[in-house]
Amino acid sequence: MSGPAGWLTILDGIELAVAPGEAVAVLGPSGAGKSTLLGLLAGLDAPTSGDVRMFGSWLGALGEDGRAALRAGRVGFVFQSFQLVPGLTALENVMLPLELAGRERVRETALGALARVGLGERVGHLPGQLSGGEQQRVALARAFAPDPDLLFADEPTGNLDGRTGSEVIEQLFALRAERGTTLVLVTHDEAVAGRCDRRLRMVDGTLEPGA
Repeated sequence: MSGPAGWLTILDGIELAVAPGEAVAVLGPSGAGKSTLLGLLAGLDAPTSGDVRMFGSWLGALGEDGRAALRAGRVGFVFQSFQLVPGLTALENVMLPLELAGRERVRETALGALARVGLGERVGHLPGQLSGGEQQRVALARAFAPDPDLLFADEPTGNLDGRTGSEVIEQLFALRAERGTTLVLVTHDEAVAGRCDRRLRMVDGTLEPGA
């Protein structure tokens, strides 16, 4: 990234391979580059050098539309800020990625996903009518409804209180275990990271094995 003083290196010398079905946690302080790494791995951002391969395809060889098509129905996201569409109900938010992926039985699948996270009675509510914990559970339902091969989670409990965050994490790992989903999780929480198969620590833009 270029700034007033020239080039600023955010990530440097990153080499990372994640096996199918593996859960990998990325720990580190704020500003270490964890979210930047997640954005690059997901193809949401493009690196200035190097490349990322997802499902056998090099992301650098694909345009934005090509990367979106590659992710459709196969990659889920859970963000700290929920990222729900404010004008859509809980049900419509969960239906959205299913529709974009061209799935069948969209409404039925979305209703089942919301019931799985305990929101079967809240399907007609808008995000603004839901608590933070409920919004994050809608985000979980949305992420897992297409039965993705790969899930990226960026500080999924960062905006939640301790008890609510613990409930969301329990649901995240339960859904992941049911589906065998590959998980890349950015977190500050050592206990949450300890539930993953592998822990990595980001220090000054580089990755080190976690303790």
